[in-house]
Amino acid sequence: MILADKIIELRKRNGWSQEDLAEKLDVSRQSISKWEGAQSVPDMNRILKLSEVFGVSTDFLLKDEMSFSDLAVPAELPMDASGTDMEPPARSVSMEEAISFMENKLAASVKVSIGVMMCILSPILLILLSGAQEAGFIGLSEGQAAGLGLVVLMLLIGAAVALFVTTGLQGKHFAYMETEPIETLYGVDGMVRDRREKFRGTYTRQLVIGIVLCVLSVIPMFLSMSLFGDVETPVNDFRYVVSVAFLLLLVAIGVFFIVRVCVVWGGFQMLLETGDYTRERKQENRKNQNISAIYWCSVLAIYLGWSFITGNWHQTWIVWPIAGVAYGALVAVLRAVRSKG
Repeated sequence: MILADKIIELRKRNGWSQEDLAEKLDVSRQSISKWEGAQSVPDMNRILKLSEVFGVSTDFLLKDEMSFSDLAVPAELPMDASGTDMEPPARSVSMEEAISFMENKLAASVKVSIGVMMCILSPILLILLSGAQEAGFIGLSEGQAAGLGLVVLMLLIGAAVALFVTTGLQGKHFAYMETEPIETLYGVDGMVRDRREKFRGTYTRQLVIGIVLCVLSVIPMFLSMSLFGDVETPVNDFRYVVSVAFLLLLVAIGVFFIVRVCVVWGGFQMLLETGDYTRERKQENRKNQNISAIYWCSVLAIYLGWSFITGNWHQTWIVWPIAGVAYGALVAVLRAVRSKG
């Protein structure tokens, strides 16, 4: 086992990012990346420091014939209050498994982003038909307009759910990546880092486009309010409805870009055990799985219930951004409580 792989594994066992290790060694993150990619070798002073930081011998670090099975005392896993291991044994990930996982993530990114976009677009026809019917632009009754809009809404949501379910089933084999510690075999870490760097430009570009579209999505509604809001007429009311439809359209396109690149980027983080998928975070993910499922099912129930009861689909979409911010706050609170405990 070469030095590069030993540094990667020891860093992951301690739950450190490259930045964390670089800080402990007083070197740059780029130096750690080069060591782990076998692009350079630390000097003897750094080897001694690595030995001290990781609590292993210099012989173990320098001798390729020595592996983790040769350690006198294996690196300890985190313990809970009862003294039992909280973390399952690391699962080995081969080059073939890593490539298959990334291909699955790439395919899933498109399906999930399309599904999310369809959910956001689903009420648009209902909003437009209801507005057109109230303005007298179409010869449908209120019930017919609402009925047709609801049929399309349910079809889009049904198609989106089908995409989510099939994507989940296709990626079930890789579910352990999100919650269990992993040990990548020789060459995998370098390959993943190389692919991540090549994807970084796409990630940054599409993330910025998505965020900008979401921010600018309110412009049509503000323009409608400023230009036609002073006079309440059926035509002006319909213009406002159209502006809401444009808002949802821009948000849907923006969220498509954001979700697509974030799913792929998350796959890189899972394989490298960085960002939201360090071993410490994976322990939190295991604990948060049930909470997350209950939370988002409750949000969906609130959204559908409020929308169907009030019929204000052009307003109830606000549930989702609020729920997203609230979920982030909930996770932060849970993390703080657990750290104090």
